[in-house]
Amino acid sequence: MQHPRSFDTIVARPLRAKLPAPLAEVAVFTLKHLWACLFGGLLLLVVICTKAIWADDWPIARYDALFGFAVLTQASMLLFRLETWQEAKVIGLFHLTGTAMEIFKVNAGSWAYPEGAFFVVANVPLFSGFMYASVGSYIARVIRIFDMRFTPFPPFWIPAVLAVSIYLNFFSHHFLPDIRLALFAATVIVFWRTRVMFTLGRAYALPLPLAALFASFFLWIAENVGTLTGTWVYAGSRTFEMTSISKLGSWYLLLYVAFVTVTLVIREPLNIKGSRAASERSETPPRQGSD
Repeated sequence: MQHPRSFDTIVARPLRAKLPAPLAEVAVFTLKHLWACLFGGLLLLVVICTKAIWADDWPIARYDALFGFAVLTQASMLLFRLETWQEAKVIGLFHLTGTAMEIFKVNAGSWAYPEGAFFVVANVPLFSGFMYASVGSYIARVIRIFDMRFTPFPPFWIPAVLAVSIYLNFFSHHFLPDIRLALFAATVIVFWRTRVMFTLGRAYALPLPLAALFASFFLWIAENVGTLTGTWVYAGSRTFEMTSISKLGSWYLLLYVAFVTVTLVIREPLNIKGSRAASERSETPPRQGSD
C-alpha cells in the first residue's frame, strides 16, 4: 500500500516543539487545512497568475495551460506520494460528475467561459473538471490528514439517495420545480446527529452540516477567484463581478455530493451502524494526527 508523506513528521512536530501549546495547535490546524487543499490552492494560484500575465498572442491558450498544469500537478502529487491512489480515484470520479454538470450548465446558459481553447468539449474547457475534482481531493485529504471519523453515520443508502437527488436537482430545476429548500432541510435531518470527529491536541466533534457550511463559505470565496479574474462568467453578471452569495448554497449542497463520492472509495472513516468495522472503531479512540 502506498503511504503519503507524513504531515506530522515534516511540519506538525517541529511546530509543537517550538511554539506554546495553544498557538501550536492553531498553527497546525490552519496548516493542515492548507495542506489538504493543496491541489485546489495551486489551481487557484495559477488561475490568478495566468490572468495577470497571459497575452492573447501566446501560442498556448490560457485555458489549455490551466488544463496542462492540472494534469501535471495530479501526476506529481502521485509521483511524490503527496496523494494516495484512493484519493486519485476520488478525483477521477468527481472530475467526471463535475464535467458532466459543466457541460449541461454551460449549454443551458447558466455560465460561460469567455476565452478560447483547444482542449474543449461541448463549449467546456477541460481544466474546469479539475476545479470540481479539487473539492473531492480536499475532502479525501482532509479526512486522512486529520484522521477524521463520522459517527453515528446513517445507513449508507440514505446519504447516497440524498446525494443523487442533489446532483439531479442541479439539472432538473431548469425544467421542473427547484427542490433545493427541501434538500437543505434533508441534509440537516439526515446528518445533524453525525459528528465529524478529529484529534488536534485533544478530541473535537462538530456537526457535519455545520462543518459543510463552513467549508462551503471558503469554496464560495475560492469561486470568486474565478469570477473576479474573468475565468468564467455567470449569466446576467458582468466580467470580473463577484459571485452572488446565493451560490454558497449551491456549494453547500455540492459538498454532500462530493462527500458521498469520497465515501464510495474511502469507507474506513464511516461509522456505519451494524458493520463489524464500525463496532471496532467505536471502541478505539481516534489516532493522534497520522498525517
